[in-house]
Amino acid sequence: MHRETKVLVIGTGFSGLGMAVELKRRGEHDFVVVEKASDLGGTWRDNSYPGCACDVPSHMYSFSFELNPRWSRMFAEQGEIWDYLRRVADKYRLRPHIRFNTKVSGAQWDEESKRWHVTTEQGDTYTAAALVAGVGALHIPNVPELPGIENFSGKTFHSAQWDHDYDLTGKRVAVVGTGASAIQFVPKIAGSVGAMKIFQRTPPWIMPKADREINGWEQKLFRALPFTQRLYRNFVYWIRESSAVGFAINPRIMQFAQGIALRHMKKQVPDASLRRKLKPDYTMGCKRVLISNDYYPALGYPNVDLVTDKISEVREKSIVDSAGVEHEVDVIIYGTGFHVTDSFDYLDIQGKGGIDLAKQWREEGIETYFGITVSGFPNLFFLLGPNTGLGHNSVVFMIESQIRYVSQCLQLLDKHRAAELDVRPEAQQEFNREIQGKLTKGVWTQGGCKSWYLDAQGVNRTVWPGFTWRYWMRTKRVRAEDYVLTAASRSTAVR
Repeated sequence: MHRETKVLVIGTGFSGLGMAVELKRRGEHDFVVVEKASDLGGTWRDNSYPGCACDVPSHMYSFSFELNPRWSRMFAEQGEIWDYLRRVADKYRLRPHIRFNTKVSGAQWDEESKRWHVTTEQGDTYTAAALVAGVGALHIPNVPELPGIENFSGKTFHSAQWDHDYDLTGKRVAVVGTGASAIQFVPKIAGSVGAMKIFQRTPPWIMPKADREINGWEQKLFRALPFTQRLYRNFVYWIRESSAVGFAINPRIMQFAQGIALRHMKKQVPDASLRRKLKPDYTMGCKRVLISNDYYPALGYPNVDLVTDKISEVREKSIVDSAGVEHEVDVIIYGTGFHVTDSFDYLDIQGKGGIDLAKQWREEGIETYFGITVSGFPNLFFLLGPNTGLGHNSVVFMIESQIRYVSQCLQLLDKHRAAELDVRPEAQQEFNREIQGKLTKGVWTQGGCKSWYLDAQGVNRTVWPGFTWRYWMRTKRVRAEDYVLTAASRSTAVR
């Protein structure tokens, strides 16, 4: 099957659905959304492991144009967020635009027709004037290549590919990794497994989780007086936004938060020797800050053991650590996160002159303009692209800023009857010089750790350096002078 469309959107998470809603709201109906899975939802569809929940307050982790007065908890769990996304899709009648079970395999810019030619693994092809990639960064599971894993006769799976048909009751379980997913599922399964070995490479900073059920009267208030929910959302936003000072401006401020985290640990972990294993040796914020009230207590269960020695070998029915201790296990669960900076290696996008985007980024470093556009790749837009992730606030806020920006770019094309919009190389270069200068002063670089925020060269290609309101302000209006608009037969410099 071949389909021509004005805008092709990839993905049905917050980014893809938000873009689809924006297109409909401005009267554009000639668009298609392709989704690799059989249902929508992105990361909130894929991650269904026990205890999966958001670490951003519910009222902030939602679209500003579609507030949800029915959140049941301060920090929503996976199923509730997934339901929210499906309701959004139904309310705005997005499903007729979605092509499920359609995985994009490549995209090439045709300079003659000035269109994107997109291929899929299913054999379908699309031609689009504009291509919007809403694939996000947390969608390719990172499964480490453990020495000897091919000899293991037991069960293995990643937290993002949880095998709900496999009964863990009474099993000897090895958990590899202690990141955001692991600290959520470990407490949920620790009580039912026979024994659990948690292999920790680097201890995370863990803050107490201010979670609770949202009372019925609060939900009724938000439904009856929507402005009260918006006021509360604004309050949550500014509280979280204030923490950007410690992340990006003065990392020494993080010492205050570290004190809270250490008191939280001391209160929940009475064993001093265990606390020594759990205390990070880097500045909070250098790695992702986690929140939990039940992870530390789970480590005190008699059937749970924290292993801080590296994994040296996997055998048929065991794991051997670097101290030579052999741990017999029936199942290995990877809580090792996702490919982030290297996730772009999986892209097959070719721009002007056949430039390979993944190869260019691999050789020259990942650079975009506001994480949205890339010089040499006309009419290509990323949502939640490089250097627009956050460590302190809601990425949905960033996504909405980008959706508005992309919408303005599309309107700019229509206004000037142009076929091509390409960011000027000098604008992109200046933007990257600016943000990298700020990032090197932030806790991600100065905090004394290695993290998935950084690429192989130690450059932060993931996080926005500072306040989100500044990103909102800078993307509020497209600077037409930063782009070259090209008609079907000639180039037009817009001033």
